[in-house]
Amino acid sequence: MKEVTKEVYLKWYEDMLFWRKFEDKLAQVYIQQKVRGFLHLYNGQEAILAGALHAMDLTKDKMITAYRNHVQPIGMGVDPKRVMAELYGKETGTSKGMGGSMHIFSKEHRFYGGHGIVGGQIPLGAGLAFADKYFKRDAVTLTFFGDGAARQGSLHESFNLAMLWNLPVVFCVENNGYAMGTSVERTANHTDIYKLGLGYEMPCKPVDAMNPVAVAEAMHEAIERARSGNGPTFLELKTYRYRGHSMSDAQKYRTKDEVAEYQKIDPITQVLDVILENKYATEDQIKEIDQRVKDKVLECQKFAEESDFPKKQQLYDVVYEQEDYPFLPHKL
Repeated sequence: MKEVTKEVYLKWYEDMLFWRKFEDKLAQVYIQQKVRGFLHLYNGQEAILAGALHAMDLTKDKMITAYRNHVQPIGMGVDPKRVMAELYGKETGTSKGMGGSMHIFSKEHRFYGGHGIVGGQIPLGAGLAFADKYFKRDAVTLTFFGDGAARQGSLHESFNLAMLWNLPVVFCVENNGYAMGTSVERTANHTDIYKLGLGYEMPCKPVDAMNPVAVAEAMHEAIERARSGNGPTFLELKTYRYRGHSMSDAQKYRTKDEVAEYQKIDPITQVLDVILENKYATEDQIKEIDQRVKDKVLECQKFAEESDFPKKQQLYDVVYEQEDYPFLPHKL
């Protein structure tokens, strides 16, 4: 695995803090009704993305996930201003304002969504890996989904084919404990989700996903296994979300004390503690990072708010490839 150096820790701190503040800003503007529809925030789960990116080869590896998907494309290289513009429904967004919160996408940066159907991305991740193997592209696909989606039948179909065809895919369940609001304990007679891989003889294990180093180590092992032709891995990334499932979630299924306990092992705080303990940065340098993050978030907000909404004609331009398609309403 690539060494976790001082520079890595400083990058992790700035990236993870930016992702957290980016989501906080979205929560704020959602309440102001500048962002509409559903909104699922990643607060608390940042160590997963930080660790995964450290282990990936961003020149060829791919990522696909569910609808809690704003910060992953940013990590993969997408301009965060375009991500925020997409949530605002503006034409400068990643999908010209037509995908919204749940469908961020960038083929250029090998980020394949953003999927609103629970578990719908699991077979798609296997399909991306199949294409890479077929075309001998030496790439690995990280397929993320939540603990609720782990109960979908499509997971078993995907696991079976991935093992049968020895696909270069890493299946990653982000187990934050509650799906939409139902605890893992109430969804099955077992709580160790990673053991689902055992039925397919797929290498599998749990990971402390509040710690980016632990995530990076597990991801490195799984990615190298896939890249070397030894097939899939299933990782249970044990994490926690500090906000509700979505902005409309009243969170009656858990206590404030429980959230407070997990905040004691906040992944951003863990990284900052290492930085300060090892004197990787001074207090003033940390303040500079904090200010840089704050300015960057405001820059994203300004860009989104000053961008234009798409023209009505775009509805047809992005759906119909044939320019003279005869059955468009305005041509009848």
